[in-house]
Amino acid sequence: MVRKRRTETSGAADKSESQEPSGSAGRGGSQHPVERASMPQQHGGGGGGRGQGLANPQQSQQGGRGSGFYQSHGSRPQHQGGVARHQAGPPAEYQGRGGPQTRAPQQHFGGHRGGGSMTSGHGGALAAGASRPALPELHQATEVPYQATEPSLPEASSSSQLLDVSAAQVAQQFEHLAVQGQASSSQAIQPAASSSKSMRFPLRPGKGSFGVKCVVKANHFFAELPDKDLHQYDVSITPEVTSRGVNRAVMGELVRLHRESHLGGRLPAYDGRKSLYTAGPLPFTSRNFEINLYDEEDGPGGQRRERLFKVVIKFAARADLHHLELFLSGRQADAPQDALQVLDIVLRELPTARYVPVGRSFYSPDLGRRHPLGEGLESWRGFYQSIRPTQMGLSLNIDMSSTAFIEPLPVIDFVAQLLNRDVSARPLSDADRVKIKKALRGVKVEVTHRGNMRRKYRIGGLTSQAARELMFPVDDRGTMKSVVQYFQETYGFNIQHTTWPCLQVGNQQRPNYLPMEVCKIVEGQRYSKRLNEKQITALLRVTCQRPDQRERDIIQTVEQNAYHDDPYAQEFGIRIDERLASVEARILPPPWLKYHDTGREKDCLPRVGQWNMMNKKMINGGRVSNWTCINFSRAVHDNAARDFCQQLAVMCQVSGMEFALQPVLPPLGARPEQVERALKARFQDATSILTPQGKELDLLIVILPDNNGSLYGDLKRICETDLGLVSQCCLTKHVFRMNKQYLANVALKINVKVGGRNTVLMDALTRRIPLVSDRPTIIFGADVTHPHPGEDSSPSIAAVVASQDWPEITKYAGLVSAQAHRQELIQDLYKVWQDPQRGTVAGGMIRELLISFKKATGQKPQRIIFYRDGVSEGQFYQVLLYELDAIRKACASLESNYQPP
Repeated sequence: MVRKRRTETSGAADKSESQEPSGSAGRGGSQHPVERASMPQQHGGGGGGRGQGLANPQQSQQGGRGSGFYQSHGSRPQHQGGVARHQAGPPAEYQGRGGPQTRAPQQHFGGHRGGGSMTSGHGGALAAGASRPALPELHQATEVPYQATEPSLPEASSSSQLLDVSAAQVAQQFEHLAVQGQASSSQAIQPAASSSKSMRFPLRPGKGSFGVKCVVKANHFFAELPDKDLHQYDVSITPEVTSRGVNRAVMGELVRLHRESHLGGRLPAYDGRKSLYTAGPLPFTSRNFEINLYDEEDGPGGQRRERLFKVVIKFAARADLHHLELFLSGRQADAPQDALQVLDIVLRELPTARYVPVGRSFYSPDLGRRHPLGEGLESWRGFYQSIRPTQMGLSLNIDMSSTAFIEPLPVIDFVAQLLNRDVSARPLSDADRVKIKKALRGVKVEVTHRGNMRRKYRIGGLTSQAARELMFPVDDRGTMKSVVQYFQETYGFNIQHTTWPCLQVGNQQRPNYLPMEVCKIVEGQRYSKRLNEKQITALLRVTCQRPDQRERDIIQTVEQNAYHDDPYAQEFGIRIDERLASVEARILPPPWLKYHDTGREKDCLPRVGQWNMMNKKMINGGRVSNWTCINFSRAVHDNAARDFCQQLAVMCQVSGMEFALQPVLPPLGARPEQVERALKARFQDATSILTPQGKELDLLIVILPDNNGSLYGDLKRICETDLGLVSQCCLTKHVFRMNKQYLANVALKINVKVGGRNTVLMDALTRRIPLVSDRPTIIFGADVTHPHPGEDSSPSIAAVVASQDWPEITKYAGLVSAQAHRQELIQDLYKVWQDPQRGTVAGGMIRELLISFKKATGQKPQRIIFYRDGVSEGQFYQVLLYELDAIRKACASLESNYQPP
């Protein structure tokens, strides 16, 4: 059975399960729920697998943990030669289909994380669902047997230790971060560079030999390294401002005024903060400038404010490209990040001026069609751009992305969309006012009642009074007029919505009041708050593309950017090829899958990444003896709910589970707004029946409305953190369809949740997985899920999973923990605290999972493979060193001679 541990977590959970329970027994991807872990790719399987932690675990407010056991499955090959394509769907008679599960969207999608944007991934072949590893693997599967010393835990002779290692050995290996061995069977990691601006990547041991050779196109464009003398200058702007846009405006004006004189004709590239780069020296080592700049927004008195900025430019260093040449040629181990940063800044100058920059991406309505997202939002197309060193040379990585912007509507029309009704039909309620104020705060508007004079203001809030009641002084004698009267007498403008509040602009000391109907939202304002479910769905629909469509868009973007005509690229001597890079690849052979011997088919070889459960039985069927159902859908009557549950129970039995056909209690209808009361009451009713028998409730089947808002997240939080109860959600539309394929998918998900295993790899059973089968090996996956943009107080949620069933490596235990807001380092990997009775106590997620592995397998892990997801390039070594240190300390704490740090 699943280990049920209560947690103190709360918050929204991944909604993918309530939307679609597919992901079982079919196209070889993960077959477990999306809110569970995405497991590491198995050797010999298809592409697309990536080791990572729990996908969007439920957010925790109290720092508690949850745990459970989940199952991994084969991966899905994505290539078909040339540009890799989407695989066709399975025939209709298939009982189940399993595809690679993805995270529930959180306003971003793809390989990099950049608050709120959605991309289709970058840095890889144009294959549907392809992902790039965030961390270089410390082991690589090769044809020859693995002989080298492992990177994390070498063997030792002590039999009293949980791990066959000594603290000294682990510390020594951690210190050097090295993998010893021959190049043909291992890979080496050199000591970490001391500079935070250089990276040292592990060398690959060689190219693979399995599978069928092919060539794929990658979204990379080769770049020629400039032969220029690059100089870096420090920039100081006074008064200091936090806006990069203002800084760029200041420097843009400085270059416009002084390029040909004081700058010696140089066209510098500026990072928007403290650094300026030139292709050759400036005529000075230090110089002061004074720049006058007009504010784009009007001040309290309606006048554009002129601001004086003092700029100091001082020589800092030369950016040497020689080390980058050595690195690209393989004669230097470190990737010089300072040189790469210069090139990246140079190539970002022109797009920053042309488009709206968001993180590492650029957006514009000219890069593709706008698509409405609802409630006054629309999606803009854009592209991600990054210069990267590769084994084939320097390349520019380009990928498509989309994100949400506020529609440039008249404010009245925006409010109508926001409230989704005719605003003239009835007065605004207090709830309407709160929603409008929240949506418009901080939004920039321009006035429309003064002809061509389109002055701009930023909204600070709404007035508490209506326009006809709002009075203000119009002269020094204290003459008072209402806003309605003032606009009629001054501009001849008759305000129609006199009962509506006005927009408050300017500061609190001298506020200005503008009627909503004279204001229009300024174009190009990115929406950084959380999207609702309908908006996420609409954005996903826009973002999802087939590889050939994505290829066309990427090429079109490169042509539109015209890097050959980019004045900054020309200034610095950077040339970009306009053809997609061709990369040699291999289509790996699919893995044989083992099912239970009682089925008509005992094993299976996926074809084109697909297989089904027909004539097969789960290799380890779980047991569900006591279950019940709660129905939150008004469209589903009691008889329909009962029939659906009966058919699902039969499918679970047919698939190989021990599943009771009759529930403990009949299905219960409940209202979504009473989810907590209904769940706890039903759980208590079932417990009162089962406890005297020494039993407990194994499963709760939940029927949800198709559009369920926050219901799914609330339900998961209550079941998994308050009740310790396994739940399976199903949508109303599937209850009415009730086809066998869907039921088979759900049965596979339930089996994994209650501790069963659907299938295992034949290579695992026959001990033929390199770096895993030769000795007891535990595989970890870790990730951190951060709050949505705009949520400034919610904690980040760290999740770690670890395999528990060597040599099959199919079942995983998971732990989640709340930690500091937007903290990427997993703080609870290892921890030490003082207990009044026990003294110094060691704990943490790694330590608990190591102990769990020992209890589950009866063996001590002799090798650790750790997958880490979601780490940016700038955080790579910081996270690597911190978390390897945590692993080392957790291992050392389990030795008999442990000394607390």
